[in-house]
Amino acid sequence: MALAPPTTFLSKSKPFFSTKPSTTTPLVNLTPRKHRTPLIVRNSVAVTQSPASVSSTRSSTVKSVKARQIIDSRGNPTVEVDLVTDELYRSAVPSGASTGIYEALELRDGDKSVYGGKGVLTAVKNINEILGPKIIGVDVRNQADFDAIMLEIDGTPNKSKLGANAILGVSLSVCRAGAGAKGIPLYKHIQEISGTKELVMPVPAFNVINGGSHAGNNLAMQEFMILPVGATSFAEALRMGSEADEGKGFYFHHQNSIFACKMLHLQKNYANPIQVHESTIYIKLFISAAISFVTYIIAVYHTLKGIIKAKYGQDACNVGDEGGFAPNVQDNREGLVLLIDAIEKAGYTGKIKIGMDVAASEFLTKDGKYDLNFKKQPNDGAHVLSAPKLGDLYREFVRDFPIVSIEDPFDQDDWTSWTSLQSSVDIQLVGDDLLVTNPKRIAEGIQKKACNALLLKASITYFVNQIGTVTESIQAALDSKAAGWGVMVSHRSGETEDNFIADLSVGLASGQIKTGAPCRSERLAKYNQLLRIEEELGNVRYAGEAFRSP
Repeated sequence: MALAPPTTFLSKSKPFFSTKPSTTTPLVNLTPRKHRTPLIVRNSVAVTQSPASVSSTRSSTVKSVKARQIIDSRGNPTVEVDLVTDELYRSAVPSGASTGIYEALELRDGDKSVYGGKGVLTAVKNINEILGPKIIGVDVRNQADFDAIMLEIDGTPNKSKLGANAILGVSLSVCRAGAGAKGIPLYKHIQEISGTKELVMPVPAFNVINGGSHAGNNLAMQEFMILPVGATSFAEALRMGSEADEGKGFYFHHQNSIFACKMLHLQKNYANPIQVHESTIYIKLFISAAISFVTYIIAVYHTLKGIIKAKYGQDACNVGDEGGFAPNVQDNREGLVLLIDAIEKAGYTGKIKIGMDVAASEFLTKDGKYDLNFKKQPNDGAHVLSAPKLGDLYREFVRDFPIVSIEDPFDQDDWTSWTSLQSSVDIQLVGDDLLVTNPKRIAEGIQKKACNALLLKASITYFVNQIGTVTESIQAALDSKAAGWGVMVSHRSGETEDNFIADLSVGLASGQIKTGAPCRSERLAKYNQLLRIEEELGNVRYAGEAFRSP
């Protein structure tokens, strides 16, 4: 049987899914890269570069900066920054629903008649009129010097002059521009400026059940997560986290897909990421691979959805801020049981572990206790626990469920309770509100042996006079690793399509990342970027069981 000659995917002469052989239209454009205009993608921005600029020396100095107000995933305004050297580099700033008292100033306009006071036009103005003009001509390749300049311009202990959201937006774009000026991927640039020895793909912590401030159910504890530590690659981990039990029937079809994909050639001298030689693939086999890829998005997330729908009804399948389900669960243990049911039904017992983000500061009472029924006020106090009793509850959870990580189990100032729990369990205890990525509080946490992991956010909400730039975030991660701690790179509940943290987690070899459920495009933007990075690196190690110390 004669093979069809190459055809172009986006050919106007034939529909993409045509199975008829063509003698005129190539399956893939095989024009060598040097004769084509490359497409440069910086975050979500596509910039077409002229052939002349490709061959010329890359610029490393800032030519212009422009900020604007955009909308995040919760419908609130946030800051976006365009920074131009020879190319345009765009970054957007996230924000959280639950925040610690030690976090830096997120500058909001305060005009209640516009976006309920949450506008960020003042921060935008500060970038366009104050920061921008003063950083024209500055070299973007040295992130530390650049960030120091911005902090000096602000000159306040809590970044209240310019706003931490303004400073971080510029810092993120500078980091992207630094990578562009060096002609390397963002994750590689982060590896170089942080001194990381080996790039590692992180274990994703999927937030699949939402509670706390992220959902309207009765769950006090904020996030119930699954971690595919038994996967062999990030791509497999993402599949394990997404699959549904009913999809197992596609297994054989998937093997055909793998066979088909192995027949695809990657050639560096061509512009297209996948080059298909006319002697390597049948049209029908290629289409089979494409369809298989779509149908194989099938495990725990979708299995969990089926369980929740059967038990709580269709309405319970609506998702929260971070893509997780928010069923009307009455008890935190019940949420854990749901996860176990989904893991077992999907066939991943032992390969997928459980993590939690309690965000306990959200339900601390005035007398220093913890109200697990805080969403219902007033209540009879039956679910109010002392710190020692709450610690006992966590120890029961660790005993009864395959929990490997708990974040913020106590209030950010309840150091004694943190230390007590840390000394009695052999799991990861992650400090978010406790540490707010601040070197001073990290040092205190190390000294008091209060936790053993840092939650690292490329976010504006950090401790006064310390965090709010890429440089400070990297330093906090290095300090934590030096103490033998784990580092979990994290998103915020108010996100955008910006995927910076995906490159950050790989560049720092953090070994773990949490950026929501495998649902909602602002969460998938990070996971999809990790898929691209893993594909680009090829033979790269997945952290797996060693996620705490990759």
